[in-house]
Amino acid sequence: MSELVVKQVTKSFANKKVLDDVSFTIKEGEFVSLLGPSGSGKSTLFHLIGGLYRPDTGTFYLDGERINGKRGAISYTPQSPSLFPWRTIIDNVVLGAEIFAKPDVDQARAMLKKAGLADYEDAYPHHLSGGMRQRVAFVRSLLSPQSFICLDEPFSALDEFTRLEMQKWLLSIWEENRKSVLFVTHNIEEAIYLSDRIIILSNNPATVKREIQVPFERPRQEALLLTDEFLQWKRDIYQELRVF
Repeated sequence: MSELVVKQVTKSFANKKVLDDVSFTIKEGEFVSLLGPSGSGKSTLFHLIGGLYRPDTGTFYLDGERINGKRGAISYTPQSPSLFPWRTIIDNVVLGAEIFAKPDVDQARAMLKKAGLADYEDAYPHHLSGGMRQRVAFVRSLLSPQSFICLDEPFSALDEFTRLEMQKWLLSIWEENRKSVLFVTHNIEEAIYLSDRIIILSNNPATVKREIQVPFERPRQEALLLTDEFLQWKRDIYQELRVF
């Protein structure tokens, strides 16, 4: 388990401020979604957490350790699955673990089975559908030794029904592992359905506009999406995002 603290982070590119005094905390085992308009700096924040960029000011702490500019501290799943086409599915999912130590292939096979991919471990990425490749990417994140996962709009390219199936699958797998997750999405419904808490960013330069504690108990069922309370939360957040 891991706790991430983002403290007073600012970042500019070409003299344009993208993030302005952003602060929040992701607790151990918490699933938090980051919601905001396009171009509000959500992906930039992920790149900073992952050590690809350094903040102009401010600090990132993971379990109390300062990780500014440190790569490899978190597991990161980008918008596209980013699987190596020359590696089999089993070889792709053990890649993160392989970098740090000898991977547990039996554990990897068990995770692929839970993901419904047991028959594809010796296949190559081009043999799989988009949803299946996303499952492989998430299994790879779970098998990586880092206990904090950043997911950057992993379902954005999927159709509505495949997306819902992936959301349900993600929750079922995450419930068993409970790694800390920061999830970027533009989809309000997705953020409510998946998350313990939602952090809403303002437009550029991004600041934390509001934090919402999602009131629904876990495990969550698909029927929740059509309840009056869920739809009211969706309307409230929609109005919040419209006012910038």
